[in-house]
Amino acid sequence: MRIVRYDHAGHVRSGVLIGDAVHERSGGPIVAALREVTLLAPCDPRVVVCAGKNYGEPDGTGRPKLFLKAVNAVTGPGSAVRFPPDLRRLEYEGELAVVIGRTAHEVPERSYRDYILGYTCANDITADDWRADGQWVRAKSTDAFCPLGPWIETDVDDPAALHIRTTVNGRLVQDSPTKDMIFGVGELLAYVTRWITLQPGDVLLTGSPAGVGPLSPGDVVDVDIEGIGTLTNSIV
Repeated sequence: MRIVRYDHAGHVRSGVLIGDAVHERSGGPIVAALREVTLLAPCDPRVVVCAGKNYGEPDGTGRPKLFLKAVNAVTGPGSAVRFPPDLRRLEYEGELAVVIGRTAHEVPERSYRDYILGYTCANDITADDWRADGQWVRAKSTDAFCPLGPWIETDVDDPAALHIRTTVNGRLVQDSPTKDMIFGVGELLAYVTRWITLQPGDVLLTGSPAGVGPLSPGDVVDVDIEGIGTLTNSIV
């Protein structure tokens, strides 16, 4: 099932996408055709927790590296991301995002699926200059630096059996199976919820594979995850 959050005639609602039609709920009446609505970020999180350096070689600590993105950074598919005027390097980071479905506290790793509503695509956009000078808050949480979408896919049997592909202006820049994550979704959710209680609609970003690189004004970035969909955003 594909859960969408959308604007239709000035009203923000959630529904279910079946084919090219938005329904109130699964099996419910049609609200509008997909072309008649503006898709928004598919959830409205209270917190966005992120795993850093979760692909490639382990660092030997045996623990995930975590940081937060502020919720003002959340934006939806099709929205424009502004290139800050005093920045030299802006970067894309295509990622698998986990959307929480029920209150998650001290989640047992073996039971992680019980706490997940579904999965969506994310782009952990980063101002590299500001990260390098230690300003992680503005580097990760500038407005619109966390595109999510296009919807929440609930029918994912195994999040380690997906594939992430990121393109910039049609050029493939990231191409990786999610099985290459150092810490899987269950491990991450169990670790995070030891200290941070997650609520329905909250988001966990699972890290970005190799191929992270620069963006320029005018670029169009697509984050495509097999079995979920494609998140598209432009840089202005």
